[in-house]
Amino acid sequence: MNSVFTVLRSTLYSLLQIIITPLYFLIILAAFPLPPFRRYRITSGWAHIMMFLLRLICGIRYRVIGTEHIPAVPSIVLSKHQSAWETIAFQQIFPPQVWVLKKELLRVPFFGWGLALTSPIAIDRSSRKAALKQIVDQGKDRLKQGFWIIVFPEGTRIAPGKKGKYGIGGAWLGTHTGAPVVPVAHNAGEFWGKNSFLKLPGTITVSIGPPINPAEMEPGDLNARVESWIEAEMALIGGRTAIM
Repeated sequence: MNSVFTVLRSTLYSLLQIIITPLYFLIILAAFPLPPFRRYRITSGWAHIMMFLLRLICGIRYRVIGTEHIPAVPSIVLSKHQSAWETIAFQQIFPPQVWVLKKELLRVPFFGWGLALTSPIAIDRSSRKAALKQIVDQGKDRLKQGFWIIVFPEGTRIAPGKKGKYGIGGAWLGTHTGAPVVPVAHNAGEFWGKNSFLKLPGTITVSIGPPINPAEMEPGDLNARVESWIEAEMALIGGRTAIM
């Protein structure tokens, strides 16, 4: 019976998302002339609505460990990537932010179009050298504006219990800007898996690690340190607490 309720809840959430997203895009479009920070405040309103619906309809909640580690200055978040959930929830957990992402995402109707108005760093992953240069050049600009930068070093959503290859881009940005690097682990994939229609009720755990000062570090060393912390933390917080 609970599984039937999960299907019904997931269906209702998806229907509301389909209805709300195009309508909210009109609001986002109207915000286009505004300065980047004010525009972000409006565009992130969609994420807050989705988080409310996930909690109300699907029963997905979250808890955050390590909020005391969030720096008071614009920083670079290097996070585990398991689900669509974190791309929404981080807009509640962290200060105003931009994402490093593959440029193909900007072509997704409504979602991608709205994403394009949030000043993302949209890279072409087919050219590694050009991508690294773009990450640094645009990253410096976004940090100067006061934005945080979200990077998923594995590059794509990875199933719970698995580990992808950690790309160097986020660590490269850290060592070339000097901004604090904040590692983040979470188990969202256990509740809303990659490409999964079902959203299982329960409480997601997000763990924020101590910020790392990248000064005088090599990108490879920084990347290895971030990977080591995230994967060790995943071993501690993994394991579903969903209500089946």
